[in-house]
Amino acid sequence: MKKTVVLILLVLSAQGHSQFAKSMFSKDPIINLENWQKQRLYFGYYLGFNSFDFKFDYKNVVQQDIQVKKTTGFNVGVVADLRLQEYLNLRFEPGLYYTKRNLYFPNFTSESDYLREVNSTYIHFPLLLKFSALRTGNIRPYLTGGLSTTLNLSSNSKSKDDNFEGKFRVKPWTTAYEIGFGIDIFSEYFIFSPSIRGMFGLSDELIRDNKTPENPNSPWTDNIDSMKSRAILINFTFH
Repeated sequence: MKKTVVLILLVLSAQGHSQFAKSMFSKDPIINLENWQKQRLYFGYYLGFNSFDFKFDYKNVVQQDIQVKKTTGFNVGVVADLRLQEYLNLRFEPGLYYTKRNLYFPNFTSESDYLREVNSTYIHFPLLLKFSALRTGNIRPYLTGGLSTTLNLSSNSKSKDDNFEGKFRVKPWTTAYEIGFGIDIFSEYFIFSPSIRGMFGLSDELIRDNKTPENPNSPWTDNIDSMKSRAILINFTFH
């Protein structure tokens, strides 16, 4: 299934690049979908990939940071685009994001202590402004930026167990700001828009370990001042 999805994306991307080349270098290109983006409101969908990381800030100076091993996840969602004026649009891009990160804590010898797998299934709600350049032939580059809030369906926030029982917990809701760029490529029947964005967490996601008489200090969470997600998001949007 993954190979099929990747193959489809590669074919569509190749078609987009072909259209891009024709639009760039043809002297008199045929203008496709000339009035499409003049609509007040239009919709689309996207497929893509992500790479999530964690940024740790510590209360005290540490000799070894917590290491994060990233993997490539996937994104899927829909787009609602509201035209504010000729060069400015407001976009809402709710989607489902899946990712996995492995955390390696220093100063442990047992894998059950130093390794924590963080599987995350996000429902992502970004509200973005899209600043478009002048259209040249059948291409139109743009910048985008805004704020997002995210619900983590895999947060374990209600679990009473913590790292002493091997359970790494994070908060269900987080906020972030996003900034990126992309390009609209106008084909005969649809608009293909590859884009890349950076996402930078604003809120601390970590739930600290429980304090008990048996475990008054946590070697996993006590020295962490904040833990925030950051990510690279690559989406292929179709309108």
